[in-house]
Amino acid sequence: MFGMADGDPTPGLWNWAIGNRIDAERVHGAIAGALERNVGPLGTDGAIMCDVYRVGGDFPTLADVYLAPAGVDEATAASAVAVRLETAVLLADDTLDPTRYVLAEPDGTLRPVHVDEIETDDGPERRGLRPCTGGDCDRTPERPAAA
Repeated sequence: MFGMADGDPTPGLWNWAIGNRIDAERVHGAIAGALERNVGPLGTDGAIMCDVYRVGGDFPTLADVYLAPAGVDEATAASAVAVRLETAVLLADDTLDPTRYVLAEPDGTLRPVHVDEIETDDGPERRGLRPCTGGDCDRTPERPAAA
């Protein structure tokens, strides 16, 4: 296993934090373009559903993607969405370290990072992005993604 989000134990549900304030329609469009499928808000029939909401922190737009297609690598999809939105997308990795995430950069590159998460009434805020260094990151090299 690569050590990034491609081993997600919850297929069909992706939770992403986006590095800028982005409108829900634009997020839906970027996901639709990346997956080549219809994407709409919760309650949309026959489509991938995506709930987009705002929080504070360095990644102020959260996107919960429901009914994500099986067989599509989450990190690769996030990479393609980051390119389309021209901003970073943060997603959980598959380690047990609660501060470690995968960062999909606007150029499509994927790399492991650490970030602090604070739970608020509005949802989780993520701050303090820093490179992944040390023993916990040795098994996960940076890699370019197919965006």
